[in-house]
Amino acid sequence: MMAVLRGVWRTGPLVSRIVAAIGGGYAVAALASVAVLALPMSRPQAVLTGMLASFAIYTCAVIWVFAVRSAWRAWVGLAVVAIPLFAAAWTVWSSGANP
Repeated sequence: MMAVLRGVWRTGPLVSRIVAAIGGGYAVAALASVAVLALPMSRPQAVLTGMLASFAIYTCAVIWVFAVRSAWRAWVGLAVVAIPLFAAAWTVWSSGANP
């Protein structure tokens, strides 16, 4: 039983980083792609910019998650980036702007 607990204790931070990289990276990239619509540019250009930028943002988020010292810092870093992006995306969602 102790060996199992030690195994969970060892792999817990790694699993947390993997979840942060996949789920958190996706969330940040998706929020960024929607938040770009709040910029003063034409809608088709904003959609294209958001889609292209989301690939780079997702890649940077994955690199960030595995570059920091702890899984806790990885989650906090993703949250710090996601909060302003969520605020910008919320303005797009709440405006109800139709194409």
